[in-house]
Amino acid sequence: MSPEIDEALRRSVLFRRLKPDDRQRVAAVATVRAFEKGATLFSEGDGSDLMYTVLTGRVKVFKTTPRGTDVILELFGPGDPVGAVAVYEARPYPASAVALEPTTCLLIPRQAFFSLLEGYPTMVRGLLVGLTHRLVELTNRLTELSGGRIEGRLARFFLKLGTDIGQRRDEGVFVPLVLSRQELADMIGTTIETSIRIMSRWSKDSVVRTDKDGFLIVDRAALETVAVS
Repeated sequence: MSPEIDEALRRSVLFRRLKPDDRQRVAAVATVRAFEKGATLFSEGDGSDLMYTVLTGRVKVFKTTPRGTDVILELFGPGDPVGAVAVYEARPYPASAVALEPTTCLLIPRQAFFSLLEGYPTMVRGLLVGLTHRLVELTNRLTELSGGRIEGRLARFFLKLGTDIGQRRDEGVFVPLVLSRQELADMIGTTIETSIRIMSRWSKDSVVRTDKDGFLIVDRAALETVAVS
């Protein structure tokens, strides 16, 4: 087993609770694939023949509404599984996934994966714990999108990014993720005009500043106030 694949399985929400022998069995059927920025991993409605785990980079998963607008359901980073629920249920992917930046993923064929589960029952318990954790996260994400003020949703989104991938700097917490105003709007289920208006005001008030390589959370306390208002 290559160190890269072993590290990916150890960091993955789904696979990190597996025993070492079971991780080796998964690694034996896995491959690594690189995706350029903007490349599609899979589209809504595609057959779920592969389970993806992010090694490096970041992936957005989004769903297109009947009106033709996109709503970003989640952003996935290193160690995160993408499309796992669809693979488990052997149904088409319910959303699309695109690389936000140059990204590498660990790919596991669904048929090989289920053959392992049938042959090695010890894998099942660890995987179920990880899958339950992922379902709880997605349920919480959908709950955030469905209610509350739009500005509060955006504040909660930035607070989550700051906690998950933020880097401490003298001026605040830097989030090394480039998102357009449209992508921010998609993330919280609003219009680009609203996204532009909020971000402009936050920049003027020194709450969140947009930098070339991401965002700087200057006033976390202000975001926390908005998040619960």
